[in-house]
Amino acid sequence: MLENKNNAKTDISELGEFGLIDHLTSQFEVKHKTTIKGIGDDAAVISPEGKMIVTTDLLVEGVHFDLSYMPLKHLGYKAVIVNLSDVYAMNAIPTQITVSLAVSNRFPVEALEELYAGIATAAKLYEIDVVGGDTTSSTSGMMISITAIGQADEKEIVYRDGAKENDLLVVSGDLGAAYLGLQVLEREKQVFKVNPASQPDLDAYTYLIERQLKPEARKDIIQLLKELEVKPTAMIDISDGLSSEVLHICKNSKVGCNLYEDKIPLDPQVINTCEEFKLDSTTIALSGGEDYELLFTIKNEDFPRIKANPNLTVIGHMTNENEGVHLITRANTKIPLVARGWNALNKD
Repeated sequence: MLENKNNAKTDISELGEFGLIDHLTSQFEVKHKTTIKGIGDDAAVISPEGKMIVTTDLLVEGVHFDLSYMPLKHLGYKAVIVNLSDVYAMNAIPTQITVSLAVSNRFPVEALEELYAGIATAAKLYEIDVVGGDTTSSTSGMMISITAIGQADEKEIVYRDGAKENDLLVVSGDLGAAYLGLQVLEREKQVFKVNPASQPDLDAYTYLIERQLKPEARKDIIQLLKELEVKPTAMIDISDGLSSEVLHICKNSKVGCNLYEDKIPLDPQVINTCEEFKLDSTTIALSGGEDYELLFTIKNEDFPRIKANPNLTVIGHMTNENEGVHLITRANTKIPLVARGWNALNKD
């Protein structure tokens, strides 16, 4: 990192593009034997074991994140996590990422150091090699594009299209917290605009805010399922809301689904904050998004292997395609399930 005793900010132009890349990536070490050549050449060289899995996500300031309450270190961490989650959703292990960044001249080198510190933390915790990327200028804030590369034996890969009638629908963790964390942060942002001297008391929302600012990919669930010798028949990560993801599995697998409202796992902070904000907790769980939990289906005979595990909850079962996709309410009413989750292309 730059020595900067008087807290002066270093303009990116002082380092130049290649100097900036060298400066920001000098901390990354190669851990995987599948990484033949990482940063420092025209392209990375990777020798995968088994099948290669590739996914990419683009995060745009003002659309996917707000830097008025998203620390840059957290942003770097989260940008990695959202990609790793997609790899785990294929029942694969992520091994490498590339990082591409566009920034306006309002960001000094020190700000990018913070961003890359978050990326480095995620890479270390999830044992990922950073093998390349790019930096360029932007006229409108910050954009981050990360590509994650993973690997798996062909027979271990799980797609969205493998669910069968009578399979059980299972979810990891709990739902809705990330969306509510965003609502709390947005509320405090508005309070700050009116009274910059105000100090928010966020103790009651610590879990919600952590789920929004520092989510985790469920690497542990993939390891757990292997230990339990349970291979999901279909799987997806919950980035756009539970309802959207259920419908994706149903569409791709050509099945229907009964999802039970009283089975959806909710953290007590979610329930309490929904009451405070006068929001329906089921609606938040169905449509909130950014939970990055894993949603998957399993064969009925695998139920005894997972039933005692506190990390997994059976929330429904798959039906014949002709029966459609429904939410079974606490009052035992059958309601057609509609996707109202996050849509980055929505004008609203």
